[in-house]
Amino acid sequence: MTITVLPLDTPGLGDRTYLAHDGEVALVVDPQRDSDRVLALAQAAGVRITHVFESHIHNDYVTGGYELARATGAQYLLNADDAVSFDRVGVRDGDVVGVGARMRVRVLLTPGHTHTHLSYALSDGDRPVAVFTGGSLLHGSTGRPDLLGPDSTEALARAQWHSARRLATELPDATAVYPTHGFGSFCSATQSGGTASTIGQEKLANAALTSDEDRYVSDLLAGLDAYPAYYAHMAPLNSAGPADVDLSPPAPADPAELRRRIEAGEWVVDLRTRTAFAAGHLAGSVNVGLDGQFVTYLAWLLPWGTPVTLLGETAEDVAEAQRELVRVGIDRPAAMATGKPEDWSGGEPLASYRTATFADLAAQLRRDPRTAVLDVRRDTERAEAHLEGSTHIPVHEVLHRLDEVPDGEVWVHCAGGYRAGVVAALLDAHGVDVVAVDDSFDNAGPAGLPLTGKTPEESA
Repeated sequence: MTITVLPLDTPGLGDRTYLAHDGEVALVVDPQRDSDRVLALAQAAGVRITHVFESHIHNDYVTGGYELARATGAQYLLNADDAVSFDRVGVRDGDVVGVGARMRVRVLLTPGHTHTHLSYALSDGDRPVAVFTGGSLLHGSTGRPDLLGPDSTEALARAQWHSARRLATELPDATAVYPTHGFGSFCSATQSGGTASTIGQEKLANAALTSDEDRYVSDLLAGLDAYPAYYAHMAPLNSAGPADVDLSPPAPADPAELRRRIEAGEWVVDLRTRTAFAAGHLAGSVNVGLDGQFVTYLAWLLPWGTPVTLLGETAEDVAEAQRELVRVGIDRPAAMATGKPEDWSGGEPLASYRTATFADLAAQLRRDPRTAVLDVRRDTERAEAHLEGSTHIPVHEVLHRLDEVPDGEVWVHCAGGYRAGVVAALLDAHGVDVVAVDDSFDNAGPAGLPLTGKTPEESA
């Protein structure tokens, strides 16, 4: 039997875990916190996990490697130079680890995303077949070098270029490239639509392999934008050895308790779609829908340590949200409630606000040119093109800049509607009269709205 590599996607965080096996034994690379998914994958393949590899101390999620290794009796392998407070097998550049009768894993030091980042080249006997690149060489990109602070950023960017070149030099063109980041993760320096690649394909398309060092570094640094605030808590949790996951349901809350939690300043989070929330919701609750990057934006905006109560239409919705939250170290929701807003309000009137399109906004501005428009996209998006006269506060800064939100009715937009919905809910909870623009920004120009900068068509 040939060696098989099975990816396990975590779309909410834009990451992948990998299980590689020879039909009997398996290795796992960069498992997420809810490692029961990996165990199920191994069971379905009929293989036994013997080795768990970490490419680096992760900044965007809490690892499941520590718990998975203990649950299976597998060796847990990290860079020997990573300062951790638990027992593991330390590996270094050039080490070769045998997994079963056929699989061989060569350890490659590939700094750039972190100082101690490792990639793992997998061979079938003596034949290289794949490389697990973590946050080093991604599909069409590389991992971002700025997560350890500004003092290290340029040095790590240059190290990233050299690491990519090392992988391209030492591995055959046919070697499959399996990165952990790059599928929507903020750990990626730029985003790519690719889901599969090889060393040969990356040589043709990846800036780290087609640009000289200075150009690559200059372009990479110029394109970096904000990353989630919760990243600051991930590496310490991973270095300490995360606690076991508890996915048992939270305690149910009645309407009186929900109201008490809202009035105490806790977050009561409605998991429904932004349109359903806008049509009617529990006053004071916020909305981060499960239909988008739920955990990224909730964990980014939530003041760390604030108790979270989850409102879902079904228990399955709450369980899905809870699973996503443990991946970033938010382990136990304070409470939960299921059903409809009427079930949660205890007879209180529901709150609501309008949703609209960019065509509606254009008509509104013709009626009243003084209408306030709030753009909540990132700085790099804003620089490409924006509505003339709009106020700009990126989604992750809104709660710290509420005093800059215009008075009166505020029309909130982003690139596609999801972030605008999140911000509209937050502003509504703070008493702002909002209209959520639930539309693609590509429609702004055709609607007749005046744009500054590149148009979406020119940027494509």
